[in-house]
Amino acid sequence: MTRPILIGITGGTGSGKSTIAREIYKHFDETCIAMIEQDSYYKDQSNLSYDERTKTNYDHPDAFDTDLLVKHLNLLLEGKAIQKPIYNFEIHNRIKETVSVNSREIIIFEGILILADKVLRDMLDIKIYVDTDADVRFIRRLTRDINERGRTTDSVITQYLNVVKPMHEQFIEPTKRHADIIIPEGGHNKVAIDIITANISQILQKQQVQK
Repeated sequence: MTRPILIGITGGTGSGKSTIAREIYKHFDETCIAMIEQDSYYKDQSNLSYDERTKTNYDHPDAFDTDLLVKHLNLLLEGKAIQKPIYNFEIHNRIKETVSVNSREIIIFEGILILADKVLRDMLDIKIYVDTDADVRFIRRLTRDINERGRTTDSVITQYLNVVKPMHEQFIEPTKRHADIIIPEGGHNKVAIDIITANISQILQKQQVQK
């Protein structure tokens, strides 16, 4: 079996990285592409109360179960299926159920801190950083957290100022230097998406010829 192509897509909260990931995903047949979200690998916090879980710094590298994530990515690269965790943002914890993900020729891996960890970084074949203005990212996060995650406006603003913004400046923004491709203005950059998908298609074609 030819090793899958592992594509990392990162950027700050609300940057549009998930939109970029979905646009690339839609370009290919579902039988040849899989998606892994770093958010699925937040640590299990069943040992903490709900109030304690709300105080966790989810924008810090320590919030993630990186050992499990590395293990699962390696299994996918070996052609094996995994049971991906499911994280519920309303309860700030994993649920008991998992979702089966089969290995595919293309694996998209997206998340805010995937370039901050050297082990994860070195596994990636293509590293993409989505670079979007801070005010745009904040507005997107505010809208998302209120509409999709049951948060209040005050709680989102407080979390952004006290945690999200400083963590972005400390851990996420510096990882831009590791990127192979920097995409400005998030998921609406059709030219960048077309270039990336064309490059992936070329790699797949070369692999097919080599088989």
